[in-house]
Amino acid sequence: MDALDQQLIALLRKDARTNVAALAKQLGVSRGTVTNRITRLEDSGLIVGYTVRLRPDAEPSEISAWMSVAVEGNQTRAVIASLLGEPGVAELHDTNGRWDLLAELRATSLAELSQVLERIRLIRGISSTETSLHLATYRLS
Repeated sequence: MDALDQQLIALLRKDARTNVAALAKQLGVSRGTVTNRITRLEDSGLIVGYTVRLRPDAEPSEISAWMSVAVEGNQTRAVIASLLGEPGVAELHDTNGRWDLLAELRATSLAELSQVLERIRLIRGISSTETSLHLATYRLS
């Protein structure tokens, strides 16, 4: 998966219903290139399907986790691009302090979350991570 694939996945994650012509225009490539890449990503099993996103409180059975990420040297942009291309990353935030990035992860099962963690561990430029499961949300009235 190269930078163009990661950009394509990031656009599809924002709106998987975006048509191929619009994706091609945003990426600066031909429609054929976008179609071929989507087909390759689907055939390779990286894209396993398309879905509807709901409000976080509308799907209580979904597992959420927070991952703090430390980035090596000046590789932040490359790491961000890789994380935005990761289907299990729901949101990504730039932070300060000990950790460089904070990623909200979503999965339908612990097995799926484990797969997400394994893929993220393979991203070049990440020096360390710490993940916490989201157990409950408390709101002030």
